Amino acid sequence: MAKQESRTIRSIEIPVHEPSERSQTMTEQITNADPASNRAPMRIRARGRSFLALVLSPEAPLASWLEGLDNQIARSVGFFSGRPVILDLGLIGQGTEGLDTLQADLKERGIHMIGIEGADQNWTALAEWDWPAPLEGGRASGAVAFPESSDEAPAPAENPASHAENLILDRAIRSGQSIMHLDGDIVVIGSVASGAELIAGGSIHVYGALRGRAIAGAGGQPNARIFAARMQAELLAIDGFYMIAEEIDASLHDQSAQAMLSEDRITVTKIA
Repeated sequence: MAKQESRTIRSIEIPVHEPSERSQTMTEQITNADPASNRAPMRIRARGRSFLALVLSPEAPLASWLEGLDNQIARSVGFFSGRPVILDLGLIGQGTEGLDTLQADLKERGIHMIGIEGADQNWTALAEWDWPAPLEGGRASGAVAFPESSDEAPAPAENPASHAENLILDRAIRSGQSIMHLDGDIVVIGSVASGAELIAGGSIHVYGALRGRAIAGAGGQPNARIFAARMQAELLAIDGFYMIAEEIDASLHDQSAQAMLSEDRITVTKIA
């Protein structure tokens, strides 16, 4: 940092030899002080943000798994578009064939990875991988205060389960809208248009036609369910497992139905 200095030069009298003696005084004052130095430091504001990330867990053989992924992408066009993905390698070993090119294979399919878990970065097969930095954040959750001193301990994080509550929307959800509520159920008193999306940490209840996408149990709740007065969903997902419209029994189309997870598969049944 440059040294800040304030300096004053004294008045100097210079005699001038003329027929009538007189004196001339020259005064010069130089000040280098910066007025901004007296201002209070600007306070920095920060906000918390949470986000919903999809988790992909590849299985061996990777060639067959990628084939299955391609099939799913073809049936659910745009499902991974713009979505952050965490790659969980916990189901495969470092010697799995095709692991060295897996990241490139996923990037070619437009899958954006924000994190990698379940593997050691020192694995030989991962030597050429671009290892993403850990990422934290997400949905807007209010201001975050900086501690006033290094000795001040941060406030303990609240347990979301201790104050979970439902989000009740007394309106229809239009195409293109995405509603996310990770702290409980989402209840819609109205219809959900095609192209709209609901993402809930708990269950989803739609008292109208469900034509868009419904993603329940996003917080890791396999017991979550999806209820619709008129089931016409484009996609149903519970705890990471999903089903597209073509997989729903045609006899349940436009019927009052519910979706639940059973043995890692989504089943849709009619509500009597």
